[in-house]
Amino acid sequence: MSIKDFKAAYRTITEEHFPRELEISFGEGAGRQTLRFEKATWTLDGEEKGLRYGENPDQEAALYRLVGGNLSLGEVRSIEPGRYLASDAELLQSGKHPGKINLTDVDSALNILRYFSKDPCTVIVKHNNPCGVARATSLAESYTRAYMADRIAAFGGAIAVNRELDRETAELIGEQYCEVVAAPGFAEGVLDILARRKNLRVMRIRRMDRLQELVGTRALELRTLIDGGMVAQWSFAPITLSVRDFIPAQAAWQGREYRVDREPTAREAEDLLFGWLVESGITSNSVIYVKDGATVGIGTGEQDRVGVAEIARDKAYRKLADRLTWERHRQPYSALPQGREREAVDEEVRELRGGLSGSCMVSDAFFPFRDGVDVGLREGVAAVVQPGGSERDFEVIEACNEAGAAMVFTGQRSFRH
Repeated sequence: MSIKDFKAAYRTITEEHFPRELEISFGEGAGRQTLRFEKATWTLDGEEKGLRYGENPDQEAALYRLVGGNLSLGEVRSIEPGRYLASDAELLQSGKHPGKINLTDVDSALNILRYFSKDPCTVIVKHNNPCGVARATSLAESYTRAYMADRIAAFGGAIAVNRELDRETAELIGEQYCEVVAAPGFAEGVLDILARRKNLRVMRIRRMDRLQELVGTRALELRTLIDGGMVAQWSFAPITLSVRDFIPAQAAWQGREYRVDREPTAREAEDLLFGWLVESGITSNSVIYVKDGATVGIGTGEQDRVGVAEIARDKAYRKLADRLTWERHRQPYSALPQGREREAVDEEVRELRGGLSGSCMVSDAFFPFRDGVDVGLREGVAAVVQPGGSERDFEVIEACNEAGAAMVFTGQRSFRH
């Protein structure tokens, strides 16, 4: 295959042969329960098609929406049919049909947005993980803070907002390159602004204003194995939904009781809750840092907790350097030549500890030893949230007390694979 043909693959709609309807049944006889699905399609330039292709251009893929049936197992009941979000996205603008990754990235953003209906909030997702998440008093501010949290990773990502997209925010989005913009609605003139980007997929998620109704609900998740087998599980639902749900960090070791010396301040508690709910939408093992309602550093998908804490820390330093350079010189940090200007940025980033001083550290699983939490504490982290439950929780408590940091437990692990 020539380079020309290879590039053409990304502009081609892969012919797919999935059926228009799909049923999945559980049980037998009178106890049989069946979920019924219908394939979703869009008509562009007179051509009706579903997903452009799967994770790669040579993979057939189809999107199905739940249209009937329900599943009740034990005390858990699945989400009811017809409560459509990403599976029924209305495509308002697109030079080409969306691919599987476009849809799953939007869905990953909605998975996080459902917890933040109170304030304007922006989630920017790339490869099913957030690049930046921020809430603020205005949509434009939330977008700017989410985008500048990791401007480089946001390139080519999916942007989802929980308010009608206004002109100010649309102009800011239009200055950058992204693949998808999803919102519950669009103000007058906004689609004209977004149309400047020819292949931008603009999706209206009509029921996004009811996202909070999905907090605590469960959906059936299926994962196919290499041999055609399948793993089924209910989706994750965090039990910590308010600062009142936090558990004071305490542990016992060899007959001695250990407790964290101080409780988080009101601001820290809000950031801890914000970070914990954002964490539920991040691939594990993960550690993130948040401050003032925005992500500062996000570490995802690592095999060890110390390593991912260091990756999130290092990203915070790099992203702050890039942000300062972009705001002052309108160029990325990597393009800033060696000299006084670059040295000044480096010095400021060191003084600010990558923006981590006073931030909150969030871990999706317990720290098996104190070395993981020490990574954040050395940078001036003010508070920590983690599930707790390690045999050596006492070590982590001692580390926080030595640093004067607060810590709370959730009592629930938040892995996402």
